Amino acid sequence: MSLKIGVVGYGYWGPNLVRNFTATDDCQVTAVCDMSDDRLAQVTKLYPSIALFQDFDEFLASGLDAVAIATPVRTHFPLAMKALQAGKHVLVEKPMAETADQARQLIAEAEQRGLTLMVDHTFVYTGAVRKIRELYAAGDLGDVQYFDSTRLNLGLYQHDIDVIWDLAVHDLSIIDYVLDEAPTTVSAVGTAHVKGMPEDMAYLTLFYASGMMAHIGVNWLSPVKVRRTVLGGTKKMVVWDDLEPSEKIKVYDTGITVTDDPEKIYDMIVGYRVGDMWAPKVPMLEALAIEAQHFVECIRDGSVPETPGAIGLRVVEILEAATLSMKNRGRPVELGAKK
Repeated sequence: MSLKIGVVGYGYWGPNLVRNFTATDDCQVTAVCDMSDDRLAQVTKLYPSIALFQDFDEFLASGLDAVAIATPVRTHFPLAMKALQAGKHVLVEKPMAETADQARQLIAEAEQRGLTLMVDHTFVYTGAVRKIRELYAAGDLGDVQYFDSTRLNLGLYQHDIDVIWDLAVHDLSIIDYVLDEAPTTVSAVGTAHVKGMPEDMAYLTLFYASGMMAHIGVNWLSPVKVRRTVLGGTKKMVVWDDLEPSEKIKVYDTGITVTDDPEKIYDMIVGYRVGDMWAPKVPMLEALAIEAQHFVECIRDGSVPETPGAIGLRVVEILEAATLSMKNRGRPVELGAKK
């Protein structure tokens, strides 16, 4: 029997969830909940068989097996908790909650009831990120020394979260998924250019016990859209341009060599290595389609999702620390380094 899935929120991301779950095997979207009459009218126009609700309790009582939540961040916790308490499996949009304490409560509730709790960290399911993880796990990159990401665009301004919670959350989930190490310290600076609105540009730096450093620049005020990440390893370096239509990932056999040979003490201690560049083949399937299928499979066989509540919690912990640091003009905030 097909799983019955309901989607809460039919604004920016909700239509993508409905479209992808509708195309996913072994499930069907049977209900959509939204407060807007206009948005519900759009659902009817495209999917006339889907039941429509404006009351969340009635929505939950409509025979659903699972719920996908695509609503403002401030509503994630109450909606997800109510869905879990009603016995529904939950996929919740990023970030999973406003606070780490809320995230822990959701994880505990799901575990107690034996339900799947999965966080919609969509970039983890892209072919590019999975290829980068594959290269790292195989040892092709060597020890990672730095992660540098630039994520810019013009808008979309959010009213309840700042640009770090909106854009940097993607990079934090990617780093967590790809690397074995968790950060020990976070520092962030940012500013708001619209009175009464949250920060619209910010820079976030993560420090690791191994000496690796991650730097993330995010901006809602850029005239151009940029999605570019550089991952530097001791063996090879990776450049990922998500807006590149074909060769999204380029691997460079480029770096430095360091010598401590006493016979070469008068030579350069640091040398440079410039080798070949290659662009590995990256699957071009839609990430959300892969994620939707994975959610259904996890519910079916009881397996742990690749983006479980635990990853969502670690990301929210970093976001909380970054917010605190930003309020104190970049003062470093210590984190627990467990992963």
